[in-house]
Parts: sequence; structure tokens; C-alpha cells
Amino acid sequence: MFWVLFLLAAWVVAGTACTRLCLAAVRAAAADANTGRIHELTLYEAAFLSGGPRRVADVTLVAMARQRRLLLAHTGWATVVDPRGRDEMERSVIGAIGPEGQSRIAPVRANAATADAVRGIAERLERAGLAVPDSARTTVAAAVRQVRSAAVAVLGLGAAALLTPAPPDMPRHLVALWFALPLALTLSCLAVARIEVHPYSRWASPAGQRLLGALTRNADGTADDRTYLTSVAVRGVRAIGEPDLRAAFTHR
Repeated sequence: MFWVLFLLAAWVVAGTACTRLCLAAVRAAAADANTGRIHELTLYEAAFLSGGPRRVADVTLVAMARQRRLLLAHTGWATVVDPRGRDEMERSVIGAIGPEGQSRIAPVRANAATADAVRGIAERLERAGLAVPDSARTTVAAAVRQVRSAAVAVLGLGAAALLTPAPPDMPRHLVALWFALPLALTLSCLAVARIEVHPYSRWASPAGQRLLGALTRNADGTADDRTYLTSVAVRGVRAIGEPDLRAAFTHR
């Protein structure tokens, strides 16, 4: 009867993961219901909702480089041209470069991403119900990953149960059928989550994702600097068109 122990473990794994997914979806829906209808995303806010603190630092570096106030070399170095930051985020980047006015880009990105200016952006978006709070124990994206892992675990436990000795009066196909139930639970939860709350995001709440979608649609059809930076904010450094500038971020 060892297969029964495997079955109980499969139900525990599947039930726990699916419960966490349901709770995460309920929290996301509650936050979405309390979100104000009107909010104009800034460039930094769009970057945070798309890629988190690191993306905010990246779009700041790109914006300053395009304005010739910062030189980003393809060798991976950043050099300050204009030491006067126009906002808190730019001043954070300049401060991360240091008093010598030159630094490797990688530590600048890391330090700027942890600046007070970025935390202020995060707090503002959380209050507006557009960002997933840090205090949330389980986001929908993390819960979906847990359910996927649970489905794999159920398959593994089922395979292990089929390999263990079973009573003569218990056919193998009946054992497999019992394990099909927790597997069906996990797969159905994944299907519902994909329909109801897809795409999953680590940073943006459902309301934030809708604003990002509207921002991307409204930016289509124009080729100004704002549209370019919006593309970088939403898609990351892979949206950078200049090869040398893109190489500055990928250089190790």
C-alpha cells in the first residue's frame, strides 16, 4: 500500500499549490478593484512595471546618453558629461557613477536600482494599486510557477507509485487513475489562471498591466524620442537600436 502514501503526498502538493494560486488571484483582484481609474504613467513608472528597479536604471542611462549628458561606451564604461541631474533618478545615476565621473556600467546599474528614487517610484505605484507590493507573500506569477512544479511532482509521484509493489487486487491502471485526479486539479488551475489573469507579471498588478498595454498602443505610429524611450522602458535594453549603445549594456 505504499502507493497510497504517494497519492496522499500528491494531493498535499497539488492542493497547497492550487490554494496559493487562488489566494494570490484573490489578492490581485482585490487590489485591482481598489485602483483609481485615471493615472498617467511616467517613463520611470512604465519601466518599473515592466522590469522592476533595474529597468528604471537602464532607461535613465539610455535617456541621458541620448541627450549627450552621459557617455556610454561599447566597452562597458559610463562617463558623466553633464553632472547636473534633472530629476532624482538622474541624480541617483550620477551619484552611482561616483565623484571621478567614470565607472563601469554594471555597478552603476546595480547601485542606481537600489536608490531612494526607485523606492519612491515603487511606493507610489503600490499606493495607486498598479504595482505588486513587496509585502505580498505570493504573487500570481510565483503561484503559477508553484502549480507547474506541483504538476510535475504529481507525475513523478505517480510514476514512483506505479513502480512500487501493489496488491494483486489493485490494477495498475486504477492506481494511475487515482493520480490523474490531482494532476487534473493542477492543470485545470493553470488553464483558469491563463484565461483569467494572463499575462503574469512580477512587478505590475492587473491594472498596471492594462496601463502598460495602453501606453504601448498609444506610442505606436510615431518615431519621436519619447516613443523610443517608452520602447526601452517596456522591452528593456534589447529595444535599443544603436549597436554601440546596446553593446554598452551587454559588455561584461
